[in-house]
Amino acid sequence: MPEYETLVLDEPAPHILTVTLNRPEVSNAMNTQMGLDMLALFDGFAANPSAYRCLILTGAGDRAFCAGGDLKQRLGMTDEQWQAQHLVFERQVRAMLACPIPLIGAVNGAAFGGGCEMALCCDFAYASTRARFALTEVTLGIMPGAGGTQNLPRSVGARRAKEVLLTGRPIDARQAFDWGLVNRLCEPAQLLPEVLETAVRIAENAPLSTRQIKHAVNYGLQMDLASALMFEIEAYNRLVPTEDRREGVAAFNEKRKPQFNGS
Repeated sequence: MPEYETLVLDEPAPHILTVTLNRPEVSNAMNTQMGLDMLALFDGFAANPSAYRCLILTGAGDRAFCAGGDLKQRLGMTDEQWQAQHLVFERQVRAMLACPIPLIGAVNGAAFGGGCEMALCCDFAYASTRARFALTEVTLGIMPGAGGTQNLPRSVGARRAKEVLLTGRPIDARQAFDWGLVNRLCEPAQLLPEVLETAVRIAENAPLSTRQIKHAVNYGLQMDLASALMFEIEAYNRLVPTEDRREGVAAFNEKRKPQFNGS
């Protein structure tokens, strides 16, 4: 397993990888190295999608998932240096969104700015009852530039998203749940166990199927319905000749648990 300066990787169960943002001394704020580490990690998943069947993204400690960009590092940057760093973050977000493996966010604390944007890159997320979410860029004279203005409206609707984006005010975990930003609220000590339980359930399913489902949803939402339905059938037909499809049907008829191998 590769090692990264700002990330901790762990395999808590077969076929599952937990990625922990590991800068707790600064609330897991994003510096250039974290952007480079995340970019390398998620580019690797694109090149080898069979490496894992489900991924979990969380933050170190119990205070923050990710506080956003590291403003101490950014202090004194020239415009060119700022834009060069942000290009790393932009590439990181694109790599996360392109990741073919199901990705669950385990939001253990504050998810502000770029941290909120990373949570929005996950396929879905569970949150600690102590979590808070905000896109505070407008209070700093900038705006979200890592998907926030696009992924948040797609998650909670345009009117709610504009309130969050234009005020910079945080919302608590309950409001995030009520708005559909997160799928489940968990007591802090139960967050990772509950996320892992769901990840195991996903990992037990056919990995080609889960990847095709994610692919169909993500790209189908960008199409008109007729085109999306055709796209879905193309994704479906790729699964018909697979060994996992044969195994699934055989296991059902033999009243046993299927053993999928990703082929």
